[in-house]
Amino acid sequence: MDEPESNNKATATTNITDKTVKFSHVTAVATGWMLDFSFVSLCRHFKEGEVDEFSETLSTFQAIAEGHSLKTDDGQKRMICAFLARIMHGKDLDVQFEEDDCVMPLMSAASIWPALRDTVADESLFENITNLLFVQSVAVCLEKGQRSMASSALKWFEKKLDFPQNLRVKLSTIVAQRDTYHQFLLSFSFSRLLETVRSYLDAYLEKNPSDYLLQAATEMVQSSQNMEAMGDVVTRDESLSETTNNSTEKDAKNKKSSTYVRAKRKLLSTKITDVWKPESCKKPRVVLNSQAISKSEIARLTFQQESPEKSLNTSKTKKPRRPPKKWTWQLDKNLKDGVKLHGVGKWSRILQDYDFEGRTGTMLKDRWRVLMKTYEVS
Repeated sequence: MDEPESNNKATATTNITDKTVKFSHVTAVATGWMLDFSFVSLCRHFKEGEVDEFSETLSTFQAIAEGHSLKTDDGQKRMICAFLARIMHGKDLDVQFEEDDCVMPLMSAASIWPALRDTVADESLFENITNLLFVQSVAVCLEKGQRSMASSALKWFEKKLDFPQNLRVKLSTIVAQRDTYHQFLLSFSFSRLLETVRSYLDAYLEKNPSDYLLQAATEMVQSSQNMEAMGDVVTRDESLSETTNNSTEKDAKNKKSSTYVRAKRKLLSTKITDVWKPESCKKPRVVLNSQAISKSEIARLTFQQESPEKSLNTSKTKKPRRPPKKWTWQLDKNLKDGVKLHGVGKWSRILQDYDFEGRTGTMLKDRWRVLMKTYEVS
């Protein structure tokens, strides 16, 4: 009789607790954990260079952030996410994050970075990333054969940001010389920028851990694995004990065990995918929305959806190619520079670094043969 009374008291206590806690407060805490989990996942995808996964997680983070009250640390995380998105698409000159079409992703990242100064413990790391953003904003344009865009970036930096004079002069000289492979640009490479940003993320996450939900999920997985291991041990022990029985009992038990295994396999092999088979459940294309950030909005990150013609489709859908035109001097130079950098036969990699106006790798190979026959290259 004592045990039912104890259960009733426990139930009553639970009901009282539920009434004393507002569900909105519980929701706010849970949403904060989900936001933290999305942030940590986003950082991980960035460090691994997983573009599609990064874009999917960014969409999730945006959806959660829109319904979450803004706190100081959440505001920092939103800014960091916006910064990482621009770095991730740093070499995609067609991607727009600002209302001004002339502002490329790395330029936009450079405008956000000063607002994150308080999140960087090492001042030298902050200055290093700042200089890398300046240099790579220009270097990427030169790699793509867009000298005019490189010049525009220098003017924009001089007008909008605290642009060091010596760095401006150095980059202006390189742009005037069209020296894509200048040693200065190579020493401040894009890969170095990514590596330095990863170091920044590691330091930030160490100082601002956001892994409560991640740790809880990890413990749950580990616990599940331990339970499975214990189940295997129990099964082996039971099988071992059966060997001590007489042959008749053993055959009967084996027959029963075999029947159970067959039934279990049939259950596990049932295709549950049919339940989720509507055509609408095909893998959606991930669209990275534009994020227009002005100086007045720099303190709070907003996620604004861009017009359809400017939205970025980060899936593997190819952009429509423009009809090839006559090979120009600039296109030949891009081809020669690409071969010099990557080697003969690396046409797909060369296509990623330069704009060949819709041409394919086969077209590049054919043009290279023409240049060799006319002794324009050796």
